Amino acid sequence: FDNHGRGWAVSLSGEYNVYPGHGMRMVRRDGQPVTLGGSKTKSMMLQRMKPSKLQWTQGWRRLNKKMQVDTTVKKRTRKTTKFQRAIVGASLEDLKKKKTQKPHERSAQREAALREVKERNKAKKAASKKSEGGAKGKAFQKTKGFGKGATGGKQR
Repeated sequence: FDNHGRGWAVSLSGEYNVYPGHGMRMVRRDGQPVTLGGSKTKSMMLQRMKPSKLQWTQGWRRLNKKMQVDTTVKKRTRKTTKFQRAIVGASLEDLKKKKTQKPHERSAQREAALREVKERNKAKKAASKKSEGGAKGKAFQKTKGFGKGATGGKQR
């Protein structure tokens, strides 16, 4: 028997424990020790009875669903909910308006914005040409080592 006083599991009848001082142990021909709870289990083993055929064994009860088996309940996961928040520079109302817009409205808006940007760039170019016209009279001063930095050495 177990030296910790726990007992041995009965080989025929199932999960019942046989505590020290109870039951008997037999050694099979193949050398495997068999723990028996009493004379009933010994008799059945010697008759080569299958535990699943005997109603009083745990094996039969498990096979015929007589035992209450612990059913694992599937853990419910929370469904993630979508939540819209305003982005810096655009309020929630603006975002919702954009979302509900029709595709042709959106493309028209995009084209108008592009046209505006192009016009602004044209205006900038025109303004820069006018200012360059007055500054053209100045000639650039050519110096030794022009564009190589203050020291005149190689620029890295």
